[in-house]
Amino acid sequence: MAQLDVQPKRKGSVFIWILFAIIAIAVAVLLFRGCNKSAPLKMNTSDTTKKDTVKMDSNVIVTTQPDWNAIDFTIPRSKYDEVTDTAIVVKGNDKYTIYSLGENVLFAADKSTLQPAAEAKLKQIAASLARRYKTAEIAVYGHTDSAGTAGANKQLGEDRATAVKNWLSTKADIVPDKISIHSLGEQKPVATNATKKGRTQNRSVEIVAYAEGEK
Repeated sequence: MAQLDVQPKRKGSVFIWILFAIIAIAVAVLLFRGCNKSAPLKMNTSDTTKKDTVKMDSNVIVTTQPDWNAIDFTIPRSKYDEVTDTAIVVKGNDKYTIYSLGENVLFAADKSTLQPAAEAKLKQIAASLARRYKTAEIAVYGHTDSAGTAGANKQLGEDRATAVKNWLSTKADIVPDKISIHSLGEQKPVATNATKKGRTQNRSVEIVAYAEGEK
């Protein structure tokens, strides 16, 4: 009889332990799943931020500025119908157009103040720019011959280029930020400085419209 009393107790005890084990396993599984759910959410947020950043960066329009140091002032001449003044020399290629004026046309000797006669020349250039290159980047270069010191020539070239820029921005309504000035002084001559004629050709102001993508 004693054995009969003990046997049911063992079965009940084992059943209880099995039930506890099942509950424990169920709780562990739920906790495990909960942890797994929370971890990916955090990682996905980070990944989304990174993707959004890349997407934003890919939408940024990068503006490439012209390489003003690479301008070739010896390119062939061009012909524009609207430029009728023979004192204006037009040169061009598929990237940029150069409007060239002798310094004696715009300025008195060794001066950087525009002469009254210069305005008619600049008006023709401004009209051509408005017709062909409304949104182009513009550069104004001051050239001199090799007479005098290199420092004085560079300063004179800068002063003359600045005078032309100021005229274009105030009289031709070209946004000043789109016009840059460059003084080459006696560098990059278009002719020899050994002759009077060559030195005259080297004293000039040139307005360059970066035409690539405009036409």
